[in-house]
Amino acid sequence: MSKTLTELAQQLEEANKKVQLIYAFNGTGKTRLSREFKQLVSPRAEGAEASSSELAAKKILYYSAFTEDLLYWDNDLGLDAEPKLRIQPNSFTRWVLEEQGQDQGIIATFQHYTSEKLTPHFSTDFSSVSFSFERGNNQQEPNIKISKGEESNFIWSVFNALLEQLIAELNIAEVENRSTDAFNNLEYVFIDDPVSSLDENHLIELAVNLAGLIKSSQSNLKFIVTTHSPLFYNVLFNELNGKVCYLLERFDDGSFALTEKDGDSNKSFSYHLYLKQTIEQAIADDKVERFHFTLLRNLYEKTASFLGYPRWSELLPDDRQLYLNRIIQFTSHSTLSNETVAQPTPAEKATVNLLLDHLKNSHGFWQQQGL
Repeated sequence: MSKTLTELAQQLEEANKKVQLIYAFNGTGKTRLSREFKQLVSPRAEGAEASSSELAAKKILYYSAFTEDLLYWDNDLGLDAEPKLRIQPNSFTRWVLEEQGQDQGIIATFQHYTSEKLTPHFSTDFSSVSFSFERGNNQQEPNIKISKGEESNFIWSVFNALLEQLIAELNIAEVENRSTDAFNNLEYVFIDDPVSSLDENHLIELAVNLAGLIKSSQSNLKFIVTTHSPLFYNVLFNELNGKVCYLLERFDDGSFALTEKDGDSNKSFSYHLYLKQTIEQAIADDKVERFHFTLLRNLYEKTASFLGYPRWSELLPDDRQLYLNRIIQFTSHSTLSNETVAQPTPAEKATVNLLLDHLKNSHGFWQQQGL
């Protein structure tokens, strides 16, 4: 039965589970759902309360809003100064940075997921952070503006430090023995897709570490985690006990469904078939976008793994293997600004259709299964 996002948020709250894990494709509405849930659990205050950012009033901490609100770039172009990230002054950052002194831990986590040479430098009052590459010599390196993926990794590192500390605090059963009362009213942690720009090894590691943190929580704190990554979903599924899993879907009329599932991504909602059907529907509706190349590559990778091929590119048509491999690699891993346009060319749309048909018609297990 289709529902509104508000109704889905109510469904999550009424489930009253320790951990709820949600899978959805990008663009389905994961972030919008997180905002609806926040509004349901902790409605936006008005008047004097609206300006308060004190932690003690918080009932929910969620990663997507944390990402949007925590940092902003101060390029200071007028003075030709080096770029730096301004840290919004709030109870979260003051507690984790100033009171708990977690700046070095944040730096270590960030470098682990990016590069040990890319070094954050907090200002003495923790109002900003700049970044430079350390070359192993005494020469002062200029500050740089990091990429959006690196920025997301840095913000996750801050969030992760906060999460570690607040779980440890709430694990102290006697409220009077806690070092702070800032988290006493916290009921939910909503984590919306923290896997931006991570390779598979680090993605798996992040999922294992996050699952470990969640399992270490002995309080009544509840966790909701959404992701578009089947690998991240599968690792969390296997690591977490007592969780409830869902597939989030959006329909053409703007309604949604949050369907409970049992099993990892392939077992519970046949992810490889879901990929195939999504690409087929986009082709039929003439709505192929560049992200469909990523889905197509993922489908080729899963097929190659199932059939025992060492490289997914070996499944491509023999006479155009090198060319088509480059097309898929280039389109599914675009990095330049002029490659970020969602609408592909007619030739690129035709390539998606050609490669999907080739996969279905050239490899027998698809036909044997009636797929």
